Amino acid sequence: MAELTYCSNIHPGEHWADVMHNLDSHALEVKAQLNSSAPFPLGLRIAQQAALEADAQAIAEFRAWCEQHNCYLLTINGFPYGTFHNRRVKENVYLPDWRTSDRVDYSKRLGDLAVKLEPHAKRISISTVPIAFKPAFDETAEHEWEIACANVREVAEHYYQLYQQTGVFLVLSLEPEPMCVLETTDEAIGFFKRLRLPERLRQHVGLCFDCCHQAVEFEDAQECLQRLIDEEIPIGKVQVSSALKATGDEIAKLLNFDEPVYLHQAVAHCPQSGRLHRFTDLSDFKNALQQGQRFDECRVHFHIPIFLEHLGECGTTQDFLRALLPLLDKNTPLEVETYSFAAIPEHLRTDTVSASIARELLWVKALLH
Repeated sequence: MAELTYCSNIHPGEHWADVMHNLDSHALEVKAQLNSSAPFPLGLRIAQQAALEADAQAIAEFRAWCEQHNCYLLTINGFPYGTFHNRRVKENVYLPDWRTSDRVDYSKRLGDLAVKLEPHAKRISISTVPIAFKPAFDETAEHEWEIACANVREVAEHYYQLYQQTGVFLVLSLEPEPMCVLETTDEAIGFFKRLRLPERLRQHVGLCFDCCHQAVEFEDAQECLQRLIDEEIPIGKVQVSSALKATGDEIAKLLNFDEPVYLHQAVAHCPQSGRLHRFTDLSDFKNALQQGQRFDECRVHFHIPIFLEHLGECGTTQDFLRALLPLLDKNTPLEVETYSFAAIPEHLRTDTVSASIARELLWVKALLH
């Protein structure tokens, strides 16, 4: 079976001390609930500040902790640069984007850190933003594309050099997301053609395939996976996640999930035109409904526990996971990512965070077996 972990971005914390605290207080609890003696893989979210604080002593302590608790580093989430919990994040989560040196430096630093944290790893995926937030990016301006592509190539070259020095193969995994420059499978494929990587770097840049995001786009799981395979675009990891979905009279219930921290992009299908309409956040979708627009189905970027077929009066895109996961290559790392657990209305939460994570991991294991 594929290596399976969960992403620690579900736990608050921007400092290296927070990373270690979350391992002690949550990862070990999840590991215990799985009741397995096998080595436990870790999916770490390492913020910019934590990456700066991870000195030689911190690295040595992490490696000792992993040896003591039979754990190892599988993947790093390098998407959110700064604060990710307890205050407004929204579109700021994409900053700094791939037009900036800050994003380049941060991604290089995560690579440097990865090969030290897990020096015996064969392959580590580092996920990152899908170039930029689409409303803030001029897609008609060639110089913006040139800057972004040059920066991605620079990090790929850095990862290649690290591989030559250490033998640890790093993959920069761009994560398509609604309302971003890389949103659909078409856009992802188009970017890789524009990127024009030399042969030695091609396997160092790939995609982080987030199931929630592609389900929100109304994409077909088997079709988009096959297209990526046909185009020889590496999949660095798959984030196993589920979105909200509603049809008919249930659509208005989606507005109950509007909250002030995260961006909840919505994609809705209009039966009259047969077209998909995209909304930056649930508040924008609410305005459309109030203006009389009608849709027969809407899906919302809101990561919810993957074992749920329904949440409150809304459905989920769990069927996308059921279709996709059995098709994946068994060497593809899987990472459950339900970071917005704390944003779910409290009366709809069925477990503690650690119990919910463990239940998600067991659901994936059961599906794949």
